Amino acid sequence: MRKTLIATAIGVALALTACSEQPVAPADLAADTAVEAMQDISKDNPFFQPFALQYGAPDFRLIEDEHFLPAFEKGMAQHMAEIDAIANNPEAPTFDNTIVAMERSGELLTRVSRVFSNLSGTDSNEKRREIARELSPKFAAHSDNINLNPALFARIEAIYNQRDSLDLDAESSRLLDIYYHRFVRSGATLTEEQQVKIRALNEEHSRLTTEFSQKQLQITREIAVVVESEAELDGLSASQIRSAANAATAAGHEGKFLLSITNTTRQPILTSLHNRELRQRIWEASAFRGTQGDHDVRPIVSRLAQIRAERAELLGYANWAEYMLENTMAQNPQNVLDMLTSMVPAVVANTKQEQADIQEMIRRHGGDFEVQPWDWEYYAELVRQEKYDLDENEVKQYFEFNRVLHDGVFYTMNRLYGIRFEPRPDLPVYHPDVEAYEVFDHDGTSLAIFYADYFAREGKRGGAWMSSFVTQSHLLGTKPVVVNVMNIPKAPEGEPTLISYDHTTTIFHELGHGIHGMFSDVHFPSLAGTAVSRDFVEFPSTFEEDWAAHPEVLANYAKHHETGEPIPTELLERVMTSRSFNQGFDTLEYIAASFIDMEWHMLGADAPLQDVAELEAYALAKYGVDLPAVPPRYKSTFFNHSIGGGYAASYYAYIWSEILAADAFAYVQSQGGLTRENGDHYRKHILEVGNSRPPMESYIKFRGQEPTTEALLIRRGLKTQLD
Repeated sequence: MRKTLIATAIGVALALTACSEQPVAPADLAADTAVEAMQDISKDNPFFQPFALQYGAPDFRLIEDEHFLPAFEKGMAQHMAEIDAIANNPEAPTFDNTIVAMERSGELLTRVSRVFSNLSGTDSNEKRREIARELSPKFAAHSDNINLNPALFARIEAIYNQRDSLDLDAESSRLLDIYYHRFVRSGATLTEEQQVKIRALNEEHSRLTTEFSQKQLQITREIAVVVESEAELDGLSASQIRSAANAATAAGHEGKFLLSITNTTRQPILTSLHNRELRQRIWEASAFRGTQGDHDVRPIVSRLAQIRAERAELLGYANWAEYMLENTMAQNPQNVLDMLTSMVPAVVANTKQEQADIQEMIRRHGGDFEVQPWDWEYYAELVRQEKYDLDENEVKQYFEFNRVLHDGVFYTMNRLYGIRFEPRPDLPVYHPDVEAYEVFDHDGTSLAIFYADYFAREGKRGGAWMSSFVTQSHLLGTKPVVVNVMNIPKAPEGEPTLISYDHTTTIFHELGHGIHGMFSDVHFPSLAGTAVSRDFVEFPSTFEEDWAAHPEVLANYAKHHETGEPIPTELLERVMTSRSFNQGFDTLEYIAASFIDMEWHMLGADAPLQDVAELEAYALAKYGVDLPAVPPRYKSTFFNHSIGGGYAASYYAYIWSEILAADAFAYVQSQGGLTRENGDHYRKHILEVGNSRPPMESYIKFRGQEPTTEALLIRRGLKTQLD
């Protein structure tokens, strides 16, 4: 989940288990059908029984696309029958017969939802997209049938009102609060007329987020740039050119070259390409996606923002941002804007200096044009090479993928936490590129199953993220089954995959999410692992990034892929010094996207449908971040974090979490750095507790105080240790 997010809209909906953000179900499933579904379930469908593999890991050998819909239908029917039994229980409501019973409900639905969600994001096909479209409105209705059930809410409210007299432990009390406020925030206290309105809005919202997210897969595939001749690719490595040729052949463009578009506005390949015209083609394919013909998603973007504003008003909030931020560390939109705007002067000043350096480099290379977005990365690389005498291709020779993973990331996890990753080739996987591991704790006990899915391919959405097939819970007796996903370009067969330092830190980042799920040690599934607020969930992952640069860790993995020689000290120093390079650009494109996200979600319910380009231009000018050469990291038409729904009004969370991560890492270094004592202390107070207590309380227990922004500014190179 590093700079990308999270899942497609349907993936988000389906990944929410029956025990947490209640997944949803068809409104027209009658009670008789629900009861019937609970009886004599056919054994032909692998989802109808728990998987026999360790920890309930999915048996991908048995799963076919035709199994999903029947499993969803029976799973939703079972879940509704369980919910009805809880809501209509003649016994007085208690924590056990209501809250705990809900935590236990929806086993089949949870199982199929998690598998489908993960496969939809990592190995999509038209059949799965069709299933997602069919399920989307049914899930919206099912969610409403639970959250707007008056008998069920009456029981929850009765328990909540008696909470002071109940003998609940801290985790149970936390769960009760979460359940009560979830139902209220879903509309449980609305009038019948208002509930009819919100049901309609929820169904439309679910349908449109699914459509938006599915179009992203189609658009990214279809806007790939076809290049006629190898001469146009001057600047790319031989391996990159071979990969482009293979991609073109696979896509039916024999003899040509295909350059895929990644999920952000900025395209990494622009760093190397000498051909300015081709750079412009690639950048425009990225920046203007989702604006033409059948791929035009602008009406969807505008309507989704309007739906969210209308839902917020029905629920008693001024706008969707106010609603979304109520239960986060930020608490309200103004706190987010204060944090972001406080950074603008320093970031813009830094970026303008970077732009001046780039403009001078253009002049020295005979250019008579003002730097454009498609020029920035190319000439910035030339500036970096001159300032730091650094060639990215030279650096990559010391960052071979397998060595980074095993001798870098896994090594760090062992030094900090004592865990080890053992390959499990016997476990079936959903794609040949995926590798399975069993994770063992420091005392030798088995902790979790981990799937590593790191390479880009057709059918996988862009970006990087972590998800789970099974979450930890003492109540349910389950252990974690976790997956990390990235989109690293894979080298041609027989060649080593050499990766950038940015990809290296992303692997560390995603496993930070992974261990957040694997170290979870809570009773209730709704509170497990990464089930925390958006502006806290990125903290544990970002914290792990900086270990990639730790001297001991680097010495163990940064070795030449052919000779095994360690990266030369002088080259390493240049790599580390250059980390602060271009941070004005990096930070500005991020906060620009954050401002756009906030503006979409601070619209009131009475606001008309917005023109996408006009709103974006207004947002950038309003906050003083409208530098033409530095466009937002995402534009609205491919801003899946924000528009797809997972991070709506929450894209700021990455930098908010980075404040925590930078402060925490600096603290750990002051306490001795890479030691088991530090790892165990961090694990105990941050990773194990999930959402069983408020995030800031967890942070203070770990750190001894609230975080400051000092370490963040230093981390991003916007301030020195001596300032």
